[in-house]
Amino acid sequence: MNKKVNVGLVQMSNVADVEANIQKAEAGIREAAAKGAQIVCLQELFTSLYFCDVEDHHNFSLAESIPGPTTDRMSKLAAELGVVIVASLFEKRAAGLYHNTTAVLDADGTYLGKYRKMHIPDDPGYYEKFYFTPGDLGYKVFDTKFAKIGVLICWDQWYPEASRITALMGAEILFYPTAIGWDVNETDAQVNQEQYDAWQTIQRSHAVANGVYVVSVNRVGREADQQFWGGSFIAKPHGGLLYLAPHEAETVHVQELDLEAADRIRTTWPYFRDRRIDSYQPITKRFIDE
Repeated sequence: MNKKVNVGLVQMSNVADVEANIQKAEAGIREAAAKGAQIVCLQELFTSLYFCDVEDHHNFSLAESIPGPTTDRMSKLAAELGVVIVASLFEKRAAGLYHNTTAVLDADGTYLGKYRKMHIPDDPGYYEKFYFTPGDLGYKVFDTKFAKIGVLICWDQWYPEASRITALMGAEILFYPTAIGWDVNETDAQVNQEQYDAWQTIQRSHAVANGVYVVSVNRVGREADQQFWGGSFIAKPHGGLLYLAPHEAETVHVQELDLEAADRIRTTWPYFRDRRIDSYQPITKRFIDE
């Protein structure tokens, strides 16, 4: 086995104009492809501002079907450039039923399917339960032209169960489209730094525990009271950083991943072999209090 793949991430800021955001994303994908990317991941809900900072019924107009107009557009671009595109969108499934969903388009433009975000937050500035129904497709892997990938979305990042299951399904790379940042009203620099560090550390731990690459793609720029912290990164299977994006600047980056190295690490550190699956039944309880 000698398998290498070039992954690209597009970290960008957003505006209220949906078409402008899509065009910026398309330009980022083209730039990544020109740099040699074979799989390109966009940030969470890349077509719009992060509207979940408020509970406003008008924002449901941003949703679309999947497959639908944006996936059709991304499919054509994927086929033109010969790249896989991981595209996070606001899905309208039916009247009154919406999901936070990521679609995957293969390098020939084929729509491979979608993953619906499983863990939905509800916190100040992140009122996602108002908009999104929890995913009901389960965890997903996509067998693309270049690698078998898993996709999880933002709040999913904090749950080791999600990354473990996706890795057990054969994912070689975990992609996390994300929209997270600092509250501009928080003036304690240490609190802000600890929040970012926790976000990065938990995802790097997923890379270690599962022997996979992790690609986390965040947005930048200020929207309302959120200063999105960028800091997109790529972690290797031992958790070390291969790439770290700046906190404020838009960026397009392409990184080569050596999947053979991941295979060697899994052989040397055989966590999957030593899992005691016979002892894990308590994890299915909400809390172990009896």
